[in-house]
Amino acid sequence: MHDDRNLVEARLERVLRERVRPAVHPVTTPLTVEIWSTPDEPVPVAEGLAAPTRPITPGTPWGTPWGTSWFKVTGTVPADWAGRTVEAVLDLGFTPRTPGFQCEGLVYRPDGTPVKGLHPRNSHVRVGSPVAGGEQVHWHIEAASNPDLDASGVPFRPTPMGDRATAGDAPQYVLGEMRLAVFDETVWNLVMDLEVLGELMAELPVDGARRWEILRAVGRALDAVDLQDVNGTAQQARSCLAEVLAVPAGPTAHRISAVGHAHIDSAWLWPLRETVRKVARTTSNMTALLEEEPEFVFTMSQAQQYAWIKEHRPEVWARVKKAVADGRFVPAGGMWVESDTNMPGSEAMARQFVHGKRFFLDEFGIENDEAWLPDTFGFAAGLPQIIRAAGSTRLLTQKISWSRTNSFPHHTFRWEGIDGSRVFTHFPPVDTYNCEMTGRQVAHAARNFKEKGAATRSLAPTGYGDGGGGTTREMVAKAARLRSLEGSAAVTWEAPADFFAKAEAEYPDPPVWVGELYLELHRATLTSQAGTKQGNRRSEHLLREAELWAATAAVRTGFPYPYEELDRIWKTVLLHQFHDILPGSSIAWVHREARATYQRVAAELGGIIDAAQRALAGEGTRSLVFNSAPHERSAVPAGGAATPVAAGGTVTPVPRADGGYLLDNGLLRVEIDGRGLVVSAYDIAADRESIAPGQAANLLQLHPDFPNQWDAWDVDAFYRNVGSDLTDVAELGVEGDAVRVERVFGKSRVIQLLSVPADAKRLDIDTEVDWHETERFLKLAFPLDVRADRYAAETQFGHVYRPTHQNTSWEWAKFEACNHRFVHLDEPGWGVAVVNDSTYGHDVTRAVRTGSGDAGTTTTVRASLLRAPRYPDPETDQGVHRFRHALVPGATVGDAVREGYRANLPERRVTGAAAEVAPLVTVDNDAVVVSAVKQADDRGGDLVVRLYEASGGRARAVVRADGFAADRAVLTDLLERRLADAERPGTADGGVVLALRPFQMVTLRLPRA
Repeated sequence: MHDDRNLVEARLERVLRERVRPAVHPVTTPLTVEIWSTPDEPVPVAEGLAAPTRPITPGTPWGTPWGTSWFKVTGTVPADWAGRTVEAVLDLGFTPRTPGFQCEGLVYRPDGTPVKGLHPRNSHVRVGSPVAGGEQVHWHIEAASNPDLDASGVPFRPTPMGDRATAGDAPQYVLGEMRLAVFDETVWNLVMDLEVLGELMAELPVDGARRWEILRAVGRALDAVDLQDVNGTAQQARSCLAEVLAVPAGPTAHRISAVGHAHIDSAWLWPLRETVRKVARTTSNMTALLEEEPEFVFTMSQAQQYAWIKEHRPEVWARVKKAVADGRFVPAGGMWVESDTNMPGSEAMARQFVHGKRFFLDEFGIENDEAWLPDTFGFAAGLPQIIRAAGSTRLLTQKISWSRTNSFPHHTFRWEGIDGSRVFTHFPPVDTYNCEMTGRQVAHAARNFKEKGAATRSLAPTGYGDGGGGTTREMVAKAARLRSLEGSAAVTWEAPADFFAKAEAEYPDPPVWVGELYLELHRATLTSQAGTKQGNRRSEHLLREAELWAATAAVRTGFPYPYEELDRIWKTVLLHQFHDILPGSSIAWVHREARATYQRVAAELGGIIDAAQRALAGEGTRSLVFNSAPHERSAVPAGGAATPVAAGGTVTPVPRADGGYLLDNGLLRVEIDGRGLVVSAYDIAADRESIAPGQAANLLQLHPDFPNQWDAWDVDAFYRNVGSDLTDVAELGVEGDAVRVERVFGKSRVIQLLSVPADAKRLDIDTEVDWHETERFLKLAFPLDVRADRYAAETQFGHVYRPTHQNTSWEWAKFEACNHRFVHLDEPGWGVAVVNDSTYGHDVTRAVRTGSGDAGTTTTVRASLLRAPRYPDPETDQGVHRFRHALVPGATVGDAVREGYRANLPERRVTGAAAEVAPLVTVDNDAVVVSAVKQADDRGGDLVVRLYEASGGRARAVVRADGFAADRAVLTDLLERRLADAERPGTADGGVVLALRPFQMVTLRLPRA
């Protein structure tokens, strides 16, 4: 037989495009359309429905950037359409791009009842099936003219469209056709048949019989279609395909659990207020589809998005609640948002689960067993313990498939965190969280699955996402045909819990991955939008302070514990940890609002802290220092207040003979040369130099920063090929007890203050940058005379070790990584820490010195300060920024932990009558760190204390809480529920005795005595 494969395949493509798909709506009639555009922000539904409108016709431009227009659509079903299926096809001016990145709409009935959302792949609204003829059609469409930031066709091009203040007012869209149409279900089913078989055929081996069987059947079907009468011949064409569609999948076919999905970014290329409407549109679509398709199951994560619907769209919320109660609309993940997991601090990461799971429990009576994070940019090594402590045991992600250097070796595995906790983890081999159920995607999942021979199942999140939209009727139809079809994986709609149960049952002993799940991409998200990151870090620590002092004051003075305020503020901070907000990858509008939000949060938390501390201090003139850190300092106990026993202060700089200054407190001697660089940081007690010979620390380094793509997200390894040391000094002098260094470069200016406290081995560096560069990367370097094969970087409830060498491609790929408050490296008996108050990105490299007989090793730690990408925010980080870092020679890991908290929790001075405020909670072992002291969320009066072992070793500690019954203390999960399998902890000397394994985190609940 002659090879006519290409001929048939090309014929299929054209006939589908030009004849069959257009015949789905063979008869149409225009609708009457009117429009009203809001003058400013979106209005309530009732106002939009009642607004005065004016006529508008297809081809008319409409919609200013980020504007809202209300369309009124009316018409009458022709009488001669009686008995047929009729729907409206409503084109707002859609472009071929996918849903979520252009105009969108939500259709309402005149009474305000939502019908469904509109987007370019889902623009129909059903009128009736069948119709009687003569029905009056009357709908309103709330349409958003969100600009398409990539409309130029050139990705990552800088654009002013990311903020309403700079986007202008030119219309963004041209109204398309608004028509009533007869829907020919037979032709639509023929389209689905041909698409499924054509897509499957293209994935089958050319030398296999199945591909040719499908090809011949498709050829016969195309012969059966009369191109002048597609509607009259569609059924006989379908009959030609019935036999090949009926051949079942083989017993070894890969099994895919499809779950309807719409990964909606809580902010990204749109502001938060627009996400509220995206969620309403998508959930309206999905609840409508659930009513039409009995086998379909839809899942949605992010409790915040449910809360938005409840608050802003109660009519949609009612439909969602009913669908959840029916078991078809499945809340997933149990987190407040799909957050970044690298940068959120310990408590913030825990509270993501506390607030997310509690919302689902309160609203639906549902508790999820899985964390659901398909799009998060890598996963911190402390996360498994947090997931387990929240009462969950499973994790779904997909983003690791985006890694550019190494292919992750598993799709189903157990992930082990820093404390030994393990979670059953799956990331879908379909390699997308926006699966469209195409033959190519389904075949890729089966081929790509790395557990072949040991497991047979994977999950496919199916539906348009990022900007929303969800699953379409076409995706459901394709899944139905793929339920059991020879040559394809077998597809079944299933809830995530059902998939995980089956996957774990068939694969009870999967391989184990230990440590962080590092994404070899999007590394620059650790640095972009410094203001957002600083706001997050400051908010986390202010929340710690507010809970600590409010709880202490509540117990000691009857101060009203601000439950509602803290709950609301926590949710605000958690929202802004979403994986396109905290990472700095959203439009200018998002980050402008985030900075303003963080200012409001700081003011409100500052008010709570001040009120609680004043209640504790009383009225008077005695000076009290409150210490919120988990360690004693300046003779003030952790979590307490006292009159400082010594003034502390800093040492006075002394001029050096050859230029620069000397700072010497008897513990540490720091030499700053005439360039304002640290050429010596000498640990006097250890008789040990910190700075590598011939090198200088406090060295600002500037690199070009123009990644191949994903500007705000990525920094590519080649950035290090070119760079300049900023050694020119504009001014060097003394300001107070600090050495002041001023530098000018490009269009920017840096002022640094270097000081040494009188009583600590620490060099404090306060850096202020007036930043006006573009596409540049600014680093702060510390070349250290330390030979270390690995270093420690703080993460949630502990630290993770990373190699300093690049023996393997896995090690080389970690050229930019995350830390929280410190990095630490050491040789046996001596170490050094670099701590910070607000930066996350860093790199650590090593080099062996040559010349002068010195073959020692220089290990360089560089903190990432600022970037200047131009997409999606062309003005990223322009302006003034302030960073605080400290170099701590002779530091152990415990010292690094202590100094990290010190840098982020400054002392507060309050005047009052009290001589001291005793800590509400004390711990007798510095290796056991208190991360939270708070009143129990159920408002029953119990105290909740969260602690963790911070050094990476075993630790025994006695925890005492003044006024609380140690003998009735219980261990709880993160939601403050008693752990069923945990014995009541022992007691000693009126305290609770804990024996902790390395990095173990525990939550104690103590009732009042």
